[in-house]
Amino acid sequence: MSALLENYARADVTFVRGSGCYLFDENGTPFLDLIAGIAVCALGHAHPEIAKAVAEQASTLVHTSNLYHHEPAGTLAQELARRSGMRVFFCNSGTEANEAAIKLARKFAYRNGFPERSTVVACTGSFHGRTYGALAATANVSYREGFGPLPEGFRFTPFNDVSALDTAIDDETAAFIVEPVQGESGVNPATRAFLERARALCDERGALLVFDEVQCGMGRLGKLFAFEHFGVRPDIVTLSKALGNGLPIGAMLASEGCAPGLRAGDHGSTFGGSPVPAAAALAHLRLRDELDLDAHVAARSRTLFAELTALAREFPEVFDAPRGLGLLAALPVREPLRASDVAAALRAQRVLVGTAGGNALRFAPPLIISDNQLREGAAALRTVLKALTPA
Repeated sequence: MSALLENYARADVTFVRGSGCYLFDENGTPFLDLIAGIAVCALGHAHPEIAKAVAEQASTLVHTSNLYHHEPAGTLAQELARRSGMRVFFCNSGTEANEAAIKLARKFAYRNGFPERSTVVACTGSFHGRTYGALAATANVSYREGFGPLPEGFRFTPFNDVSALDTAIDDETAAFIVEPVQGESGVNPATRAFLERARALCDERGALLVFDEVQCGMGRLGKLFAFEHFGVRPDIVTLSKALGNGLPIGAMLASEGCAPGLRAGDHGSTFGGSPVPAAAALAHLRLRDELDLDAHVAARSRTLFAELTALAREFPEVFDAPRGLGLLAALPVREPLRASDVAAALRAQRVLVGTAGGNALRFAPPLIISDNQLREGAAALRTVLKALTPA
């Protein structure tokens, strides 16, 4: 009997080591990692500079709580503020960052004399996390079923439906929360027109615009923040996943206009911004500048989509055209074949990919990946498809 709860459908492989874009099992077998811990290990596994920063910090100061100022969280906050023009709250995960965003939006309205402005509007296809507030803003029924009653004050509007926004965002809306690229539902990018209209309506009706960049932020689209790609500036941005390159840390960034909505005692986190994950995040930000990651991601994205498009054309009975942005992509699989079966067959070829809603393969490789490694993954997928679809 396993000592763990059975809430994960884990693959039958145990990894003991990582290096760059590869993971190694207990037999030393390398696996090319094209999912990066679900868009987490942006600089790959065991990056020496991040490992050094973590080890040095762990030997100096691990925890003090947020009763005091401590480093390197202070420096990390300054760096994120400098790069975003926003103020920072640290937590431990993406769902906690979204919980903080929901609380800030409602408290901001309350403090400004609009207690009736409490509804949070999200999109169909959304995924914002598994804690109760974030779950209430998540449209996927399979995540919600059996956990009711969920918190009140949430409703949904169709993703990328510009005309529906006018009804959805009204005078009782505290916030509109949206993923610039929906990850879990199948890697579906928002349109610029949709996000621009959301910005205009939030301004007009006193609501805050929240971008959930937990999966699509931190350089995955070719800019540090996803909002930079779309040219639409939100009031709140939530980050996690890649921020600590594998160490648990989340952040809510809030504009100077709405940040005062939370005051001392309104919200907190025992471990949020603890020194060790903050040190990893600082090293990550420094390295992404040294490596010129934005240019690298733009170039590798062209290779990734060229390879996926070629596969879709070669196997039209299996795949629809790929979708996504940057180094976040989906390759939809045609039924009756299941994406999970294709992923399992790829794993047997020592290549790791994810799956997403809509029966799709999901690709979110380390941002440091090379063209040759992307082609290696595509070649393995081609081999798998030839075996799964014999002539």
